Amino acid sequence: MKYCFSVGLISLACVQGDSLTILQAPGYVSFQKGDWPISGEKIPDMVALTMGFSVQEDLSWPGLRAGQLFQRPRANVLVVVRGVDSLALPQNVASYPLENPVPFTLDSVAETVHSLFADDTPVVLQLAPSEERLYMLGKANAVFEDLPVTLQQIRSRLSQDGSVLASLPLNSLNRNAEADLLFLSEVQVLHDITALLQRHRHLAQDHSPDLYSLELSGLEELGRRYGQDSPQYRDATAILANVLQKFGEDVFGLYGDSAVVEVVTVKSFEAPLTRKSRSILESKQISNPGSPYNLAYKYNFNYAVIFNIVLWLMIILALAVIVISYNLWNMDPGYDSIIYRMTNQKIRLD
Repeated sequence: MKYCFSVGLISLACVQGDSLTILQAPGYVSFQKGDWPISGEKIPDMVALTMGFSVQEDLSWPGLRAGQLFQRPRANVLVVVRGVDSLALPQNVASYPLENPVPFTLDSVAETVHSLFADDTPVVLQLAPSEERLYMLGKANAVFEDLPVTLQQIRSRLSQDGSVLASLPLNSLNRNAEADLLFLSEVQVLHDITALLQRHRHLAQDHSPDLYSLELSGLEELGRRYGQDSPQYRDATAILANVLQKFGEDVFGLYGDSAVVEVVTVKSFEAPLTRKSRSILESKQISNPGSPYNLAYKYNFNYAVIFNIVLWLMIILALAVIVISYNLWNMDPGYDSIIYRMTNQKIRLD
């Protein structure tokens, strides 16, 4: 499951089956209704443009028109749903076919947000529960630090007060089955994110845009376990559609109707070897026991430059100290020092 959220400029987008559905968008972000297909690899550029950022290559896609120059959404929320062709999301701004559904990330957009608004500490949250992957930046570290990520943490969260199990019509779903639990954990994470944002409403009032990115693979696991014609799969599809619809409305309202929410639904990604992932159900422990979230360090592309500057500066300073020390040690005060030389002449004159 993968979640990508951006706080500040809110864009909520949902891709259903081979489609991209815009759940919520402010009026000044102009999405045109039509059947214009968009490539999966262009979705990060589309998200960047909705937030007012520039991209390396022009996006020649008529679905998004140029918006107002001085008014941009405060957050962008992208939800990727794997394992389903389409979801019933009737209340949407627009929906487009998705072609070439290759795996993609919003890392480039997150880097832009961090570099342009580093002093304002925007919220950047990227979450993939099925892979136990969580990346937080800025204010997200304080707001979402208690967000459950691993299967063990989410199982514990589902048994606490405020769990979605008390309000969801489970029907054929079994809360004790691993595949069902993975799906329910994703629903719980969506619920907890909106609950945390309601508790920290000040995040939606600053001037820096926020970014959220989430990937949900619970339906894919249910389809693999029970089959897509099973009642478990059908019940889960209906539940997720209702949850996403409400999730988009809640986030849009929390950001004062200044957010874009997108949902991407794909049956399966093409070129699966380009991104290796594992199911949370295949492993009982985290690969890195030293970290509770199995986090990887964020690579900074300036690392090589900074390393070379520090390395050669230290070498030059060390050589300078050695040369200066050697010359001072072997210096003749009577001939090499102007102070002693002038003193000797003054003595002779006296």
